[in-house]
Amino acid sequence: MQHANICILGGTGFIGRHIASRLIAQGKQVRIPTRNLERHRDLLVLPGIELVEADIFDSGSLHHLMDGADCVINLVGILNEKQHNGDGFRRVHVELPRLILHESLTAGITRILHMSALNADANKGQSHYLRSKGEGENTLHGFSTEKLHVTSFRPSVIFGPGDSFFNRFAGLLKMTPFVFPLACPNARFAPVYVGDVASRFIQAMDDKKTFGQRYDLCGPRQYSLIELVRYTAAQLRLRRRIIGLPDKISYLQAAMLEWFPGKPFSLDNYKSLQTDSICNQDVTETTSIESIVPYYIGNKGRPKNYDRYRSQTRK
Repeated sequence: MQHANICILGGTGFIGRHIASRLIAQGKQVRIPTRNLERHRDLLVLPGIELVEADIFDSGSLHHLMDGADCVINLVGILNEKQHNGDGFRRVHVELPRLILHESLTAGITRILHMSALNADANKGQSHYLRSKGEGENTLHGFSTEKLHVTSFRPSVIFGPGDSFFNRFAGLLKMTPFVFPLACPNARFAPVYVGDVASRFIQAMDDKKTFGQRYDLCGPRQYSLIELVRYTAAQLRLRRRIIGLPDKISYLQAAMLEWFPGKPFSLDNYKSLQTDSICNQDVTETTSIESIVPYYIGNKGRPKNYDRYRSQTRK
């Protein structure tokens, strides 16, 4: 079955926009909910996108969003919560997937593509984030049947223009003169390009081999956090002494910063970083940070022929 009408929950975000634009290029009809229609009206320039103001946590609104769709893509997730007890994570990562599952079964939707996280584990996850991600993933896969097919993706940190990783550290480095103290400097990542992640979602949509599967997604190389922050500083041509904090000081920094406005770093983030975000298998995506990151946080600017450049980096 070719899925033609797609509902993307979280479609206004970083990853959702990449997926939506590619689906539109394939002639699909895409419906995207938003809490603020005016804020995301730029999406309407893409023909085939229906932008709907809705509360996705309301069963009636979600039912209306799914009406006429044959595939749901769930990209909704948070890295921090206002609470400090895990309830915020559970609402987004567990209760919402349950609601999506119920409304999908009611609406007769046959396909769900779900964004999980590397190291998501309902029982052994180090943090509220990882445990709730694992529980939500299990909830959906527990009802993957002949009538409803679920596939989950579990990426390491995702990079690309508009990301919240390199851009976040770029902003922090610009604001911090001379010395930059870094918590959990030895945590390891295998950054994966947003375009590769979007491709995996779209390729899986109609591929029966992916039904019921859970895929870890990683880029071609592994880096420590301090290596990635130093790389970011180098791209910005900023002279910063980046000092890796020992574990106890990292913990204290997290305990303090989680009470700051915007919660720049939290104890739950610290706990998540105790498990390296890397893939165990050899299968990885091909696009490196070196081939993309300098063109959106560095001083190189955009290549003159970006499409040709991107096709070369994917070979």
